[in-house]
Amino acid sequence: MSKWVEEEIETGLRVGYRLKKILDSSQSEFQTVDLVDLEPFGRTLMIDGLIQSTQCDEFVYHEALVHPALLAHPNPRSVYIGGGGEGSTAREVLRHKSVERCVMVDIDADVVTFCKDHLPENAAAFADPRLELIIDDAKAVLEKEQNGFDVIIMDLDDPLEGGPCYQLYTTEFYEMLRSKLNPGGIFVTQAGAAGIKQHRLVWSPINSTLRAVFPAVTAYKHAVYSFLDEWGWHMASDSAELVAPLTPAEVDARLKERLPGGATLPHG
Repeated sequence: MSKWVEEEIETGLRVGYRLKKILDSSQSEFQTVDLVDLEPFGRTLMIDGLIQSTQCDEFVYHEALVHPALLAHPNPRSVYIGGGGEGSTAREVLRHKSVERCVMVDIDADVVTFCKDHLPENAAAFADPRLELIIDDAKAVLEKEQNGFDVIIMDLDDPLEGGPCYQLYTTEFYEMLRSKLNPGGIFVTQAGAAGIKQHRLVWSPINSTLRAVFPAVTAYKHAVYSFLDEWGWHMASDSAELVAPLTPAEVDARLKERLPGGATLPHG
């Protein structure tokens, strides 16, 4: 008899995935983490019973989060990542030759260790001397940081009211974050489901909040197969020119110059 993993996508909608194997499970102070093999997606990281990333398409989410901002910046040397415990965001950042310092702050040491042990594709990123891994609150660490950053990335859970990440999506937080960007700096955040029905819950409100703080905000989205929807991100800056879409020729030129091996998603 086959076993299935069931995930609630929204009220009244549940989806089932055939479970091939449970690879490992752990309980941290903050959340439950499972690594499973699902028939549609392959090796899948789940947090509190919800799909976090899958072997078949995690590159879609992480490339879309990282590369547009780093390619838009003329010379990104310092990057701050809030969250991103699995290491995939840092992996994509550190592929950029110009990056000299990447600070990654995640509050859950157990999840970071779990991902170090089970996601070999991120081993090189965790071992990279340019990476400064800090187990702490991403907001508190950024507030204390004395040096500015060229790019700040927030790779956090959605801002559910009363949830642990809610305060990292507020006007007050974005005002503080803006002060930590170097001149010409760019901020990018994941912004939840951005499809025809779900965009009103997170993607659109985040856009409105950012526009109250930053003069220039660019919204974008891409289908993520394992999330069963389009997913959204927002880039923000004091410069409208920096977050304006690049031409195909500009994208191709910057990929060739900066990113050995290229990228799967952002191309001309």
